Amino acid sequence: MSRYLPVIAVLATLSAASTAHAAANTDPEWPCIQRKVPELSIGQVWTGEELAETAGQWNRDPRVSDLAAELVKRSNPIENARKQISDYAVTLPKDQMHEKLEQLFMGVFDKINIERGQIISGIARYAEKQRQLAADLRRKAAEIDKMRTAADADQTVLARNNEQLTWETRVFEERVQSLTYVCEVPTLIEQRLYSLSKIIGEVMQKN
Repeated sequence: MSRYLPVIAVLATLSAASTAHAAANTDPEWPCIQRKVPELSIGQVWTGEELAETAGQWNRDPRVSDLAAELVKRSNPIENARKQISDYAVTLPKDQMHEKLEQLFMGVFDKINIERGQIISGIARYAEKQRQLAADLRRKAAEIDKMRTAADADQTVLARNNEQLTWETRVFEERVQSLTYVCEVPTLIEQRLYSLSKIIGEVMQKN
């Protein structure tokens, strides 16, 4: 029986998971259980009235742009973000309230969409690296098995190669676990965008 069954088991698990994920996604290379949505649409998160064309001009106003940048930070507690939005709203002239809050929403939406897209691209690159590592581990495991069956195998070299394979397999397993957590990030970002959108909408209704 092969001494490298743990390696093969890890690779088999990754392969099975990838197949299952592909069945739930249009992109067969997408490694996450969460469905891949490359780009969010405004309709997914904005429940208010149709936004005016001026909403897209948020980057012309430094205050709106700076506040949007603060709001999208995941290190910024959502309740603090709520206060920042409310504090901003009370500084606005009544006749500019809706326009500026719409711009704030669009600033948040655009910034989060960009960040989320970058993360999705990063996940795809990470998954490709994992596929390359998996192929390399399979090759090395096969080479070691072949060495073990050779009558003239150098046991010192065999032991060294086995130790290296064990270490690389551990790294691979850790990366598999890390990918599980990374896959959750786009969803967390979506949830933050929805929360911020809801807060902005509520502030608009109150004013």
